[in-house]
Amino acid sequence: MNFQRHPSPNFGERRGGATPDLIVIHYTAMAHSAALERLCDAGCEVSAHYLIGPDGSVLCLVAEEHRAWHAGAGGWGRVVDINSRSIGIELSNDGVSPFAAAQMDALEALLARIMARWLIPPERVIGHSDMAPLRKQDPGARFDWRRLACAGLSVWPQQGRPIAPDAAVFFRNAKRFGYHVEDAEMALQAFRARFRPGASGALDAVDMGAIAELAQRFPVDLGPNST
Repeated sequence: MNFQRHPSPNFGERRGGATPDLIVIHYTAMAHSAALERLCDAGCEVSAHYLIGPDGSVLCLVAEEHRAWHAGAGGWGRVVDINSRSIGIELSNDGVSPFAAAQMDALEALLARIMARWLIPPERVIGHSDMAPLRKQDPGARFDWRRLACAGLSVWPQQGRPIAPDAAVFFRNAKRFGYHVEDAEMALQAFRARFRPGASGALDAVDMGAIAELAQRFPVDLGPNST
């Protein structure tokens, strides 16, 4: 992994003595050089801990001990100050192109180190769209979440039994898994963005079975690492 430090001035102290227990993955939606300039511009007030280029280069912009400004408003389970509880990783990508192989290889190597260092379990590696589904869509439909799950670096639903569609039940399971949503339709959009990209139409038995399986295995605030 090609790793370099490129300090950004945009950071602060983690609030309330928090330490990282989440990792949030983003895409930049702009060219690598433009993203780097923006993330290091004091006037922009935005940053991330890491920026990974298409060639697999990894730039450390903010030390993991500090609070980078990458997440904005949103939440995951009981966590609402995501910046204080997370490490943010930006991937240079325009949002519509495939992620380069070298970039994904570097991401996997970086994730493994961060997760080991902070004892972060795979279910707490999420996308920007997971914690802010009403306003964000990154890392987007081209991002390979299944690949990360196969490497033990995130999660993917196992084959579950189909369940008759029930919006209220789906909504409860989405919240139990971690989503902050206002209604079942928003929950469905957030879930599909990550786990069923390209799926459309009404809530179906596959959606129901997958979110039920995830909620049962990974209840966001009820697992062994919850406090």
